[in-house]
Amino acid sequence: MKIFKEDIDWAASEGIISPEQADALWEALSQRLENRPQFNLANVSYYFGALIVISGMTWFMGLAWEQFGGGGIFLISCIYALCFVLAGKTLWFEQNLTIPGGLLFTIAVCMTPLAIYGLQTMLDLWPQGDPGNYRDYHIWVKGSWLFMELGTIIAALIALKFVRFPFLVAPIAFTLWYMSMDLTPLLFGRVDFTWEERLWVSFWFGLACLVVAYWVDMKTTRIAQDYAFWLYLFGLLSFWFGMTLMGEGTEWEFFLYFVINLGLILLSVLLQRRVFIVFGALGAFAYFSHLAYELFRDSLLFPFALTVLGIGVIYLGVLYQRNRRAIEGWILGWVPMSFQQVLPRRRW
Repeated sequence: MKIFKEDIDWAASEGIISPEQADALWEALSQRLENRPQFNLANVSYYFGALIVISGMTWFMGLAWEQFGGGGIFLISCIYALCFVLAGKTLWFEQNLTIPGGLLFTIAVCMTPLAIYGLQTMLDLWPQGDPGNYRDYHIWVKGSWLFMELGTIIAALIALKFVRFPFLVAPIAFTLWYMSMDLTPLLFGRVDFTWEERLWVSFWFGLACLVVAYWVDMKTTRIAQDYAFWLYLFGLLSFWFGMTLMGEGTEWEFFLYFVINLGLILLSVLLQRRVFIVFGALGAFAYFSHLAYELFRDSLLFPFALTVLGIGVIYLGVLYQRNRRAIEGWILGWVPMSFQQVLPRRRW
């Protein structure tokens, strides 16, 4: 629910609260929501600036840095990380600017794989041979990246211990996805894997990540501190793309894919997570595209049937918008009481 100043003024005009109470309530709500993530110019600039720094220090790292050697890379990375931590500490604890402060802590965490890469290069310590230059870390799946990934997760967990900033979960989820790929060569003792095997790894990792996200969701008591969102997002990315890109199969397998995506849409209602309905809707559209281009390629009636179906979905959306609470209550009424007990109730 989004509340605007006009809503408070309306309550005052209806005599629900006095004008003085309306002003006091709006001022209190404004102060309470000041440090929550919002889509405004200040927060967009915070996150965009952080993304630029993280990109420059990770994805867009050039070969020129290799001339510093392993020891130089390790020292420079540690100095960068220390500066980010000190700046973040000042903003978070002293100036109560939690969003820019938390982002600086996140940037410091994202320096961890580069620092560990420098240390491993200096010591020539690799689990599965020299993996090459650092920028290959974001391109190639190799078991030798494992220590860098473990270090990043540990650094993020330590940061979360002292700074309760939900975005710190993002590098954990992202690194876990990398780790799922890089652990495969170590577990199976070979380097080359087929595309299908990689997709299965992504699928099962995504499913495991969703289970962890649900557990975190159940443990979180405040909606403002949504630590589960990034785990849900990366889990769905890995699970959905791993499932979708598997390609060819029987019509029954395609129909099962469609049913799974309908299940994601249902989960979006039960878990009150919109990200599920996005992937579920994309999957349903992919299934309809398969029907249109493969099974009913030359059918005259199929486009009309899809049109009617689409209009029906829009109509159902209108009904849902008008009767949202009643429909969700009806759906929840069909859910067994034992299962209701394990839903994230605070979101209802």
